[in-house]
Parts: sequence; C-alpha cells; structure tokens
Amino acid sequence: MKLQRWALVNGRVVLPDAVTQDKAVVVEGEKILAVVDERALDPHVEKIDVGGRFITPGLIDIHTHGALGHTFNEPTADAFETICVENARRGVTALVATLATAPLPDLVACLNFAREWMRAPRAGARVLGVYLESPYINPAQKGALDPANLRMPDDGSADVLLEHSDVIKIFALAPELSGALALVEKLARRGIVPAVGHSSAYDEHVFAAMRVGLRHVTHIWSAMSMTIREGPWRKPGIVETALLDDHLTVEMICDNKHLPPTLMKLAYKCIGANRLCVISDATSGAGLPEGARFKMGAMEYEVHDGVGMMLDRSAFAGSTTLLNAMIPILTNIVGVPLAETIRMMTLTPARVLGIDARVGSIAPGKDADLAIFDDDWRAWRVMIGGKWVANDE
Repeated sequence: MKLQRWALVNGRVVLPDAVTQDKAVVVEGEKILAVVDERALDPHVEKIDVGGRFITPGLIDIHTHGALGHTFNEPTADAFETICVENARRGVTALVATLATAPLPDLVACLNFAREWMRAPRAGARVLGVYLESPYINPAQKGALDPANLRMPDDGSADVLLEHSDVIKIFALAPELSGALALVEKLARRGIVPAVGHSSAYDEHVFAAMRVGLRHVTHIWSAMSMTIREGPWRKPGIVETALLDDHLTVEMICDNKHLPPTLMKLAYKCIGANRLCVISDATSGAGLPEGARFKMGAMEYEVHDGVGMMLDRSAFAGSTTLLNAMIPILTNIVGVPLAETIRMMTLTPARVLGIDARVGSIAPGKDADLAIFDDDWRAWRVMIGGKWVANDE
C-alpha cells in the first residue's frame, strides 16, 4: 500500500541549530521523509500551509507528574488519558510518566498499569516509560514528597521495583545513603538511567556513583545540596558538580518560579543546551486555577502564585506550568536562542533516554512527531506518528 505523502509549508522550521523560513517538512506515513527547500518540492505533493507559524519537533517532557487534577500515581485510564491528552494539546508528543514516592504496593500497581498502557496506542502524548522519584532519598531533601514513604537502598525493597525494569526509564535516588552505590550499579546494568535527586550528597558521593553508572541530575537547585562548609573546609554539593561535569545531563524547571532568572542563566551558561533538559515537573495542579487544592498520594497542596505549594508554604510542590509555556520564559527572560530552547525540550531529553535516533528533531527518517505553534506558543496543531491529534481551530 502506498503511503500518503504531504508537506508542511510556509512555516518557521525549528531545527537543532537554526530557525529557517524557506524549508518544507515532508511527511510520508508515520515518518519525516525530508526537509527541503520549498522551491524544490514536487508540484504534485499535497501541501498544508501553516500560515507562518513555528514548526518544531514534538516536545518531550521526561519529568512530569500530572495535570488537571490527576497524577500518574493514579493507576487508572482516566488519569493517564487526562494527563496525556492535555500534554498533547500543549505540543508535548511524548513524556515519561513520573511517580512520586509512595508505599511500595502503590508504586508496583502504577508500574503494572503503565506497562499495560504502553502496550497499545492511546490518546494523547506517548508514554515512553516511568520516571521514579524513588523512596531512596534523603529526608533532609524530601521537598514536597511524603516522608512516610522513605526507605534505605539496602533494605531489600528495591528488588520489587526492579522487576519492572522494562518500564522504568529514570530512577532518582540519593547516592550518599547506605547501599545506594550498589543500587546505582543494578540500575545501570538494566538500562535504567540512574539520577541523583532529593539528596544532600557531596561531590565525592556523586563522583563515586558516576563510576558505577550515575549520569543524570534531577531538577537542579530543587531539593539538592550546594556547597557545604565543615569548619574551614568547603565541600561542593550536587549543584556545583552538575554545573561542572560534562558527563552529567541535568534537568531544570523553567516556570520562573522554582528558579529566578539569574540561576536559569547560570545553568544555561555552564551546562549548555546539549546537557540541559527543560522539564515541567508538573503536578496535578497544572491547568487548575489559583487557589485550587490538589493531591499526590496522602499529601495535599495548593496552586499559589502560579506554582504548586505546600500548604504551610515551606516548599514548592512541583510546577503548574506545562512545557510549551516555558518557551517564552527561556527566550524572553533567560535569553536562550529559540533553536536551543527547543533543543532542550526535544533532542536533549531524547538523548537522555537513548531514543534520539527516532525522535527529538526534524530530520529524515525520524518519527513524524511535530508541533505547530502560534507566536504566543499555543499549539495550533500537533502530530504524533504522522497523525494529527490536536487542533485548536
């Protein structure tokens, strides 16, 4: 059967290193066939005029908990579909379903459900796997996570979670805890990305974990150590290690709430677009109005001042901003060029997951996962695997 072929024209195509206005994106079936000069197009190919809008790769959010009152900690079709459809409506074509720390039986139920969800085509953004903000974190850096569910890496409980190695893509833990290095090694052997997060580690703890497979850093500056003074000695923490070491990929929440512009600028300057991933870390408060209450497990939070907050205002509780709304923050406030902003939401997270040969940029042979945005970065139309899934008109 001959595959349908057509071209997106009259758009500003965002490539990994440039934005061009004279290219057409040719799609055949589920794949991108070519990126060519519009003048070189076959005159008989069907053309879709996007009206000068931006054409980007579909955004990829590798750390997102939920939206519209639901989280991925709810192992139900209603929760997963609500979150995935809302993300697709915003231009996110793929995501990693992020689980907050919870009792082990609850985590297992969510992992089992995610496995089943991924086995069939579903509405909305593709679920690429699960990101586990694990029970093996430092209580001093718990942030908004429920302290009642914290454990030690050497208590034997991790084996139950590792039975779901086919589903877990990223596993965050504190490397300074007893047994953490052995767990990092197990994760790396199973193809799971070990990440440092919710941790009070010194640089020496991070380096030791890197020697056995650690390679990723959760939301920089959020729930992690910075330089610690012991007497006259200064001990670098996770932040300094992430800014320095080229072997680490790093996440950053860019809602302009978790981090002020100066810190976002510092991260971009030190880490760069090839190592820095923009994440939403959105919770079920995303899309809810100011003052709305929302939950993750037994914990209750509130949307306050455009961000998730603990009720006592002692910590943030994830963002309420999805990925597309972070684009103007990065370009207008942080000063990141548009091509690099989009790269940090597409190609770089795809590289973290090892799927950049298939998704993450507009290039021949890659999946036709595309987003078309208006100037205000509202998604006009969204395509996943060559099929339109969202259209605001």
